[in-house]
Formats: sequence, C-alpha cells, structure tokens
Amino acid sequence: MAIKIENIKKSFGEVSVLKGISCEFESGSVNMIIGASGCGKTVLLKCIVGLIKFDEGDVFFDNRNFKSLSTKELRILRQEIGMLFQSSALFDSQTIFENVSFPMRMFTNATSKEISIRVAECLENVNLAEAAKKYPAELSGGMKKRAALARAIVLNPKFLFCDEPNSGLDPTTAAVIDRLIADLTARYNTTTLVISHDIKSVLSIGDKIIFIYKGFKEWEGHRTDMMKSDNVSLKSFVEPLLV
Repeated sequence: MAIKIENIKKSFGEVSVLKGISCEFESGSVNMIIGASGCGKTVLLKCIVGLIKFDEGDVFFDNRNFKSLSTKELRILRQEIGMLFQSSALFDSQTIFENVSFPMRMFTNATSKEISIRVAECLENVNLAEAAKKYPAELSGGMKKRAALARAIVLNPKFLFCDEPNSGLDPTTAAVIDRLIADLTARYNTTTLVISHDIKSVLSIGDKIIFIYKGFKEWEGHRTDMMKSDNVSLKSFVEPLLV
C-alpha cells in the first residue's frame, strides 16, 4: 500500500479525538474520509500529512515510517506531497502563474523555462490556461479551486491530499472539481486522500471510503458497498444526505 496508518491516536487536552485508527490507502485511487463534523477526519488527515503531531501510532509512506525520517528524508517526502486546502490558500498578491509555480521555485532547481512549461501544462490540465496572468481576486470560487489544484500537482506528487475540495461550490462546479481530482489521480497514479461532506462526491469518485465515527474507524469499503451496508452509524450519516 502507498500509505498505511497504524493505531493513530490523538488527543487535545482531555479530549480524545482519534482513538486508534488503522487503514491503508492505495495508489491510483481516490480514498475518501467521511464523517460528521467533529468526528476527527480532518485531524486524521493533518496527522497523516504531518501538520499535526499524533500521540501514538505510525504512518508509512511507501513503507517509510514518517516518525523515523531524517530532516533530509522529510524534505524529499514533502516534495512528493500535494495539498489542496479547503480555502484554496492562494497568495492574493501573486498571479495564478506565480501561485502555481511557487512549489517549483521553493523546492526545485528548475529553470525559468522548465517552470513555465510545467505551469502551463498544469493550468491546461485544470482548464485554466487563460487565467495565468490574473490574480485570485479576479477568479470565481471554482476557478480558485482549480488553480489551487494545479499548484498541488505541479511537482507531480505521489500523494495528493484534498480537504473539503467542494466546500462553498455550487453542484455543477463541485462536479467539475470531482472529475478533475479523479482524472488527475488516474493520470499520475497518485494516492489521493479526500476529506468530504459531499455524498454526491463520495458516490461519484470515491474508490475506497473510510467512515470515521466518534474518533473510531467505523466502516471501510468501496462506494458500491456503502449503500448496501447494515452499519447503523453509517446509514444514519448517509441517508439524510441523499434527500
């Protein structure tokens, strides 16, 4: 498995948020983590990607134990990770070209020509080639998400993390983002982890589903199995979203 987590636990003070979660995520697949607000899914993603230090357990990237990596090895791993934040997190003072090129300028020794070619390719992949010279304030919410997605894939990441990619988007635009995530996952054979509340996204592109309930992994399986599951907690979460 490309990413494997074992017995991840995390508490904030007296509050236990993650209570021993173990699972595996496959490359070339859209792995979706779902659950009610406050169940721990975003904390889990941040623990996996290293934004939050977990209390117990292990995270493996291609059999590399995150906790055992040297500073040099961590830097290499960081370059293999792409992150799409819920808020898009674009730099307002930079053009879309500058935003997308930022990881290349920060982490590689690529020439200006190489950067220009790669950024143009990524913007083309998300159907945003015409926006290279624009600033984030000039873009719609959906266009900002696409720009942020282009930035997330500019380094050809092995691992792509998406936190609520459809947050604040209308259904049509959300479907476009879903399809882009699925297409890019297949094209680059990435291991993609998506946090989502959008059941339409889950049923559309989720290859593997992890359902978190009160800090535990309550259920996991393929999206086709989710609708047939007898798990009471899962059904209670999913059914109201289908209305």
